[in-house]
Amino acid sequence: MSKELFSLADRIKSLRECAGLTQTEVARQLGISRSGVNAWEMGLSVPSTQYIVELARNYRVSTDYLLGMNDTSTISVEGLSQKQVSALLNIIECFKNNDTESN
Repeated sequence: MSKELFSLADRIKSLRECAGLTQTEVARQLGISRSGVNAWEMGLSVPSTQYIVELARNYRVSTDYLLGMNDTSTISVEGLSQKQVSALLNIIECFKNNDTESN
């Protein structure tokens, strides 16, 4: 599978959907209108630096990831034991190996 390029709008929408949130809920969290969130997701406008930082914080990703500067997403392992972190790393490695085997 080839790497797909995602725009800021795509990432904002994808992260919101993965979090199980509606545009209205995101707008409420950020103190803006739902139409503002919709405009970001449609690529009609771009969030200010303040909102880029807030979105990254809320979705627990880096601002670089959100802006498409890199494809590396982060996962917070705060509160997990070393054994749980190890299990997650093994699962991630399994997914990576699966991707290379299917090409």
